[in-house]
Amino acid sequence: MDFPLPDNEAERLAAVREYDVYGTDPEAGFDDLTDLAALIASAPIAMVNIVGDTKIWLKSRHGVPPGIEEVSRGDVCCAHALCRSDILVVPDTHADDRFKELPFIATEPFFGFYAGMPLIDSGGHALGTLCILDVAPRELAFEAAEGIRRLARQTIAQLELRLRMAEVLRSQQELAAEKQRSDDLLLNILPLKIAAELTAKGSVEPRHHPSTTILFTDFVDFTKSAVELSPRELVDDLDMYFSEFDTIVARHGLEKLKTIGDAYMCAGGLMQGRKDHAIRSCLAALEIRRFVVASNKRWTAIGQRPWHLRVGLHTGSVMSGVVGRKKFTYDVWGDAVNIAARMESTDEADRVNISENTYQHIKSYFDCTPRGALEVKNKGKMTMYFLDRLKPEYAADAAGVEANEHLRKALAGTSLTWSLHG
Repeated sequence: MDFPLPDNEAERLAAVREYDVYGTDPEAGFDDLTDLAALIASAPIAMVNIVGDTKIWLKSRHGVPPGIEEVSRGDVCCAHALCRSDILVVPDTHADDRFKELPFIATEPFFGFYAGMPLIDSGGHALGTLCILDVAPRELAFEAAEGIRRLARQTIAQLELRLRMAEVLRSQQELAAEKQRSDDLLLNILPLKIAAELTAKGSVEPRHHPSTTILFTDFVDFTKSAVELSPRELVDDLDMYFSEFDTIVARHGLEKLKTIGDAYMCAGGLMQGRKDHAIRSCLAALEIRRFVVASNKRWTAIGQRPWHLRVGLHTGSVMSGVVGRKKFTYDVWGDAVNIAARMESTDEADRVNISENTYQHIKSYFDCTPRGALEVKNKGKMTMYFLDRLKPEYAADAAGVEANEHLRKALAGTSLTWSLHG
């Protein structure tokens, strides 16, 4: 190694990395100090250098030709100034054996004078130097040397301020990221408008919704499946189904409410004030059924037990609100919820069962099979329909699951914005 090292070189390099200034662009605060150093010393060249392990970065420069940003540590006098606690003044570099053979001294521009003050931070680490150079040998007046010392202290103050500002910025970014994680978690629990109200007010005002569509799903013979599968297999299977249900529900502009065991509940018309919530809910129900049926084909092909699903929908009025103080739950209450649950429980495997109310909202757009009036627990006889598919003129696919542009145009005006994907 062709240059001396400070006694604390390892700690010094760690400090340089912490300040994260090596290799950075010019900054006005350092440029002003460099210009002032040249003025005080009446020198044509002045620099603030940050010293790395083998290279030196010219953080700011006065009188240095463009394009010179980094030099080898062994090629400059700053390597020696870095090892001192006070200013290093070399009145005649050509007469000093340490420096006379160095580039820029032995060759053009043949610098004959050097003075460099180490930039020592509050931890005792020399991060670099504030140095001045001149072509001809000369002396440095006492007043000029004292000015360079003071400017070096100001340079360190600038570096430490820069470090503190970077730490504050990191803290702000970490807080913002943590807040975003908290917000995302809250949005996994609550609808966007409800979460915003809870965050702003600390509570949520209960709401009455005169017309919503409640959708329930439930797996047939779930208890039997739970016995046959390991806990990991059971949870993984439910997660696979419910994650896809979440995607489908969100795509159709519905709100997921909760899962209870193998049951999944969502609703349309709670947040957006859409009049087409029954249609959107039916589209989601058909897509959910399609996904489960397709999954069953894969299960059967590999010799595993399929999961059969019941889906029930009802359209009516509900109340909604947030309950709980430590673990918030957004939920809905009302007879419409009970009826939707009855539509699901009286359904057949891999079918979608809808109430008379829902049928009246969607009958112009979907093909349905009447089931007549069936006995419902605590409700007496209720008229039901199997939801089969979209009518061909409104379907973008042969199965009648995906809506086409004709349906979008037919529903124009039923909500602020109607799209095929929510």
